[in-house]
Amino acid sequence: MTWTLMTMWRWCSLWRGWRKAAGWPDEGTFHSLRHYFATRLNTSGADPTDVQNALRHSSLRITLETYVHWWPKKNRRRNIVSTALREAAGNGSGLALLG
Repeated sequence: MTWTLMTMWRWCSLWRGWRKAAGWPDEGTFHSLRHYFATRLNTSGADPTDVQNALRHSSLRITLETYVHWWPKKNRRRNIVSTALREAAGNGSGLALLG
């Protein structure tokens, strides 16, 4: 979809009316709603590829760079390793592995 200035103006105008009808604050743009949608998908455990497709990003990299901080930490690779090390140590801190 090609966005023209007129298309963007029209969506912003519609968004302003919807926001007012819902009793929401005047702050926030229609683009904010898009970020909210993506964030809700992420925090609900959606697969990154599904989020990419829903947002129509041209690459998964764009999706990940924009929203990686919203995916639950338990799904991040570095946290998986640190969790496994803590569990192996048996004390939750991982310090027993060092000695």
